[in-house]
Amino acid sequence: MTATVSVQSAVAVDVLAEAAAAGATVVLSGHVQPDADALGSTLALADGLRRRGARVVATFPEPFTLPTSLGWLPGADQLVPPDSVPAEVDVFVSLDAASTGRLGSLAALLETAGQSVVVDHHASNPGFGDVRLVDPQAAATVVLVAGLLDGLGVELDQTLATCLYAGLAADTGSFRFGNTTPGTHELAARLLRTGIDHAAISQRLFDTAPFGWLGLLSAVTGRAVLEPDIGAGVVWTWSTAGEAREHGLAPDQLEALVDVVRATAEADVACVLKGQDDGSWVVSMRSRGATDLSRVAMALGGGGHRAAAGYSSRLDLAGTIAELRTQLDRVLTER
Repeated sequence: MTATVSVQSAVAVDVLAEAAAAGATVVLSGHVQPDADALGSTLALADGLRRRGARVVATFPEPFTLPTSLGWLPGADQLVPPDSVPAEVDVFVSLDAASTGRLGSLAALLETAGQSVVVDHHASNPGFGDVRLVDPQAAATVVLVAGLLDGLGVELDQTLATCLYAGLAADTGSFRFGNTTPGTHELAARLLRTGIDHAAISQRLFDTAPFGWLGLLSAVTGRAVLEPDIGAGVVWTWSTAGEAREHGLAPDQLEALVDVVRATAEADVACVLKGQDDGSWVVSMRSRGATDLSRVAMALGGGGHRAAAGYSSRLDLAGTIAELRTQLDRVLTER
């Protein structure tokens, strides 16, 4: 942790500790369509602040549909819809959101809350909120949350460790991605020492899906396209929320597709375009290392990391992939 991040963390701890001591109302939210890091961060910090005496409201932006793969996380049953958030908020905490747009309607709390704290690890984060704890070197936002809990004097137990470990395992790809550091393993070891069942957590996150997933996977991988001459090579495919439902699946099941497509050896970039019910496309990208996807995503209105990023497009399928091809070529040329 750099000196700057240490200072940011200390300031964030002071704000949260003061709010807890005063019994203030603290609203916490991850980004839209939360993943394990966003949700694990939210639930862990919410639990820690409750233990310190704060009045906590944990939520995430619309569509307020809890991913089926994450509904088992401790505290998930206490999440409330964003339209149930109280009008008077003392402190608003944004977790794992790379931009204000990722907070949906809850972004308004950045202005209306007494204070706002932004906790994030995305390199593309432009800097927003009153207190900014942003560390692109952190493997996951849960790493920063673990530090905040330490600063608040909250002892890690199995409940907190389960939430933190889920986020850590997910954002490091079970410790396979390049963002895994010695510190990542040190935090994992600390979490394991609480007695959590890490094998059960990983099985729920990565190795459990309805039978319909196999049919969807067959259809989506069957239409995959390899374009080795675009950028450093790209493999892409697409699916839609409607297609997921045809296979008896919730649309959030589409999130896992990119981690299958990324295994393609001939392409540096893997991309899955996910059609939404409103006609837009949510684009998930992964890189083997030759392409800085944060630059690609930011150019297209999104954000993320060098090796993992995403954005949304209002173009049709053909227009979205054409725009992506252009940006992949541009980033490769400019590096």
